[in-house]
Formats: sequence, C-alpha cells, structure tokens
Amino acid sequence: MRDTDNPSLPLPADDPIGLQSFAVLLRRMNAEFNRIAQEFAHAQGLHLTDVQALIAVLDADAGADSEDASPMTPGRLRKQMNLTSGAMTACLDRLEKAGHIHRVRAADDRRVVHLHYAQAAKQVARDYFRPLAHGTDAARAGFTQDELHVVVRFLAEMNQQLTLVRR
Repeated sequence: MRDTDNPSLPLPADDPIGLQSFAVLLRRMNAEFNRIAQEFAHAQGLHLTDVQALIAVLDADAGADSEDASPMTPGRLRKQMNLTSGAMTACLDRLEKAGHIHRVRAADDRRVVHLHYAQAAKQVARDYFRPLAHGTDAARAGFTQDELHVVVRFLAEMNQQLTLVRR
C-alpha cells in the first residue's frame, strides 16, 4: 500500500520534521488535492487538465502569478501547462463552452487574447470547494499567527523551488 492511500499512516519516528516526513505529508496533501480536483472536473464534465487551466487563469486574475501579473493569455497558459497548441485550444474551447472562462481581446492590441474566469463559474467553484475552505480554516485555527507566518513562508518557498525544478 502506498502512503498516499492511507493518510493515517504514521510518520517516521526517527525523522518527525525531516525531509522524509515533509515528503510524505506533501505527497499525501497533493494526492488529496488531486482527488478533489478530479471530482470537481468530473462533476463539471471537464478533464483534470481543464481544472488545472482554470486554477492558472484564476491565479492570474487574482494577481497571484508571480511570473507576470497581467491577465493570462493562451500562449502563457500553454507554456505553463506544457501543452501543445492544439491541446491548449481544445482545453480552452471546452472551458469556454462550459461557461468557465471567457476570452477577451486586449484593448491596446487586438491580436492579444486575455483569459478570464467567468463570474458565474467562480460561484460554482466557491460552492463546490466551500467544504475545503472550511477545512482549511479549521486547520489554520489550531496555529498562532506567528506559526501561520512560518507556514506561509514555507509554502511560498516550496512553490518557488517547485517552479525552479520544473524549469
């Protein structure tokens, strides 16, 4: 049995905050996030790749994309997701047809297309992921503000390292 199949498996006793424990916990968390995302994709008639694209568009809309704080474009999304042009177009067509995104031509350069998460679709996602938000809030409640600052700093650094590894 893989450790991601049973989140109650114990952590290594000889390494409670070492690399192995971090790896186990991060794998478990990632596996759970992936299962939740897959269930959302299925409920919406989408592919998991479509949900990953939605997350990237949402993050860009929120200004969370550190590479470029401007709206997401198909080319940037294709590069970020490592998809072919055809696969990216098919993904965006599915998302637009399902009402999750809309494409908007840039006012200053009509050749540029910006991708935006549709407001109605944001509400669908909020409703679906509300239990996850409540669970996250419940987990946060068990920590002091100082501890949460450390957790946020760790997660930000982890995301930066993952980006470097991917490149």
